[in-house]
Amino acid sequence: MREIPVNEVTALVRRLCMEANYYLPADVRASYEKGMAEEKSPLGREIFAEMLRNCQLACDHDVPICQDTGSAIIFAEVGQDVHLTGGAFEDAVNEGVRQGYVDGYLRKSIVSDPLRRVNTDDNTPAFLYTRIVPGDQISITCAPKGGGSENMSALKMFTPAATKEDIVDWIAQTVVSAGSNPCPPVILGVGLGGTAEKACLNAKIALLRPVDEANADPLYAEMEKAILDKVNASGVGPQGLGGTVTALSCAIVPGATHIASLPCALSIGCHVTRHASGTI
Repeated sequence: MREIPVNEVTALVRRLCMEANYYLPADVRASYEKGMAEEKSPLGREIFAEMLRNCQLACDHDVPICQDTGSAIIFAEVGQDVHLTGGAFEDAVNEGVRQGYVDGYLRKSIVSDPLRRVNTDDNTPAFLYTRIVPGDQISITCAPKGGGSENMSALKMFTPAATKEDIVDWIAQTVVSAGSNPCPPVILGVGLGGTAEKACLNAKIALLRPVDEANADPLYAEMEKAILDKVNASGVGPQGLGGTVTALSCAIVPGATHIASLPCALSIGCHVTRHASGTI
């Protein structure tokens, strides 16, 4: 059994909140360069160039890549041989978010109640998803999610009679209908199977996969390519101003499901699909 004081969790979450908002993942930045090379629209290429300049400025000056620094989505894997001391794990995570958003001058966007709309002034509570795993370490990923892209999320409960083509068409139509709202070029996370809420969670997890990494299962790799082809043929383009690159990547996370069910969830990541990870 390994003892870990919860203040170490707080310190890690604090750092990851700032890093995720300041420094775009290298694979996402590389996808900008690839997208700019493939984009046929002169305006679209100019937008890609501005995106590259923006993320470089954010990195150079330790400032947010985007003014919407998002909800604090936290994925935590806690080793079963860890004994946390000095407080509660969830409290430690929320304190890390509070410190990261206050000390990092990140926009506080969370309201404590969906109808009363009173801002919590520190971006807490975090949206925390915890798994117990083998080992004696704690691994944490912070994935800030902006409101514009989150609002374009969708869930459809297909019947098992639905075909691959039906699913591909629905996803593509949903992305195209979103237009400029999620700040394209977008990254698409798809959860397929499970229950309604599990599909939505898997769709968010899918956004963490490196954008240059293909699905290990050829069936889903083919579906991902079909979705990208349809979305990029739509003409929505960078920032919705027309072009040939509307989506940079698509990742599908499939899961076991009930014999009568086939849920499909879509989580759209904006062009600054951010995440940072660390381990204690």
